[in-house]
Amino acid sequence: MQHDFQKGRVRLVGAGPGPADLLTLRAARALESADALLYDALVGEEVLALAPRACLKIQTGKRGGQPSMQQDTINALLVKLARRGLCVVRLKGGDPAVFGRMGEELAYLQAHGVETEVIPGVTAACAASAQFQFPLTHRSSARRVVFTTARIEDGALVGDWRLAADPQATAAIYMGGAHAHLIAKHLMDAGRPGSTPAVVVENAGREDAKLERETLASLSERGPTRKSGPVLIIVGAVGAMAQDARVLVHERTPLRAAGTR
Repeated sequence: MQHDFQKGRVRLVGAGPGPADLLTLRAARALESADALLYDALVGEEVLALAPRACLKIQTGKRGGQPSMQQDTINALLVKLARRGLCVVRLKGGDPAVFGRMGEELAYLQAHGVETEVIPGVTAACAASAQFQFPLTHRSSARRVVFTTARIEDGALVGDWRLAADPQATAAIYMGGAHAHLIAKHLMDAGRPGSTPAVVVENAGREDAKLERETLASLSERGPTRKSGPVLIIVGAVGAMAQDARVLVHERTPLRAAGTR
């Protein structure tokens, strides 16, 4: 099927948490029409296979604590490829607007006169919520959701954590796996009880996702841990509702790769 996408533009596309069938239909169509693809390290082969075989594919890295292409280089490359008249897709894990540097890239492209479209994706917190069957908001106990990251300077967690310490808030903490114990201590210092549920989800949305049940108190005592996949920490009463991932075993029909029937 042919799609009428204008050439010489850039699409900032959310790849979702990993499986190709969690892409939006608009994202899949953008991939099918791409002439050039700049993608993050967490984007899997199943998603990349949707791009045409002749598409120029460039991995940019962008995984916490690991080597990545400099943001200035990515910005300049997007403009350069678009000015060649190519349909460029900048493919980001999750949603471009949630810790995906969408704002920086969008501002740069617009400043250089490049037409840009943003296509949303499923962010890790929503993927974990669906996969382990717990809500992010709940009428009686979770009226707000706070999305944040764990920023470390000189070995200490920094930032204002008062919103995340709100007992009526669910805190979704990205890129915090190595510093989970510091996060838990910080939240307790800010007033959140040590008995507050905290679930640690590795590879949210993927078939190999894992969930560990903790409380802030137990999380603060476990010390630094490193996992192979991306880690999301959900803090709040809703974490107690999380179910075993085994209830989600199902047959999945993969999307057709570009150029196949």
